[in-house]
Amino acid sequence: MRRQAKPPPSFPALVQAFFVEHLTQQRALSPQTVAAYRDAFMLFLGFAEARLRRSPALITLADITPDLIMAFLDYLERERHNSVRSRNARLAALRSFLKFAAHRDVSSLQVIEHALGVPAKRFERPMLGYLSREEMLAVIGTPDGTWFSQRDHVLLLLLYNTGARVSEIVGVKVGEVVLDDGGACVHLHGKGRKQRSVPLWRSTVRAIRAWLRRNPQFDSDSPLLPNRDGQAMSRWNVMQRLDHAVQLAAGSCPDLAKRHISPHVIRHYLPLLTMSGAFSIARFLGNCLSPG
Repeated sequence: MRRQAKPPPSFPALVQAFFVEHLTQQRALSPQTVAAYRDAFMLFLGFAEARLRRSPALITLADITPDLIMAFLDYLERERHNSVRSRNARLAALRSFLKFAAHRDVSSLQVIEHALGVPAKRFERPMLGYLSREEMLAVIGTPDGTWFSQRDHVLLLLLYNTGARVSEIVGVKVGEVVLDDGGACVHLHGKGRKQRSVPLWRSTVRAIRAWLRRNPQFDSDSPLLPNRDGQAMSRWNVMQRLDHAVQLAAGSCPDLAKRHISPHVIRHYLPLLTMSGAFSIARFLGNCLSPG
């Protein structure tokens, strides 16, 4: 007796398997990446439901046509005012799902192939601003002896020294900072669970040592840069403190008052050499560029 062919999985079943099995278990993506994919799908399903006048539970792979995807992307740009970069990120999430679905439902390969033909949109990357060494040192400033001033001094030095993202710096724990004279460095946890070690300048080491002496209650699992409640600083908190530092620095560098200085500007101040590259070269260059 011939075995009856197993019916292809439904669209809801594919979506569930994509998030529960593929992203989380098989690819082991970070919670932040999974959340970004989830947000993209929530937006797409809401748009598809309104356009197709059908609940997400009744949508099929055949409904995901290039026309539907293009209309969704136009909606993101025109009505939600998403940037081209955000639009392309949403498209990347949909493409990842479609490639996964192609392995689970071979009967829909032609439909999926057409949908995958929707291209990402090209865009010009804006030219980044920069700070001169004198401007950067004015922003870092000299701590006035208060707890917040000393913390902010360490924060700005680390951003300047490492070229790291805000999320990487605020995530640093005390135990992830090595202050040995022969190889001072900080261990950073980046996007996609990538880890790297970045050498520290002598001035950064001195500032961190002074900060730790002021906070003997810190243990190895404590955030190196906590807020007033002892939790890691937020991105908004960092932006607020950087704005405050720029306002103070504008007294000696008036041009700073006319510019928008973000952590991203500091991040791209100089090329980053890591432990995986040439530690000794990085330390040499770092000490030449160090504020002191």
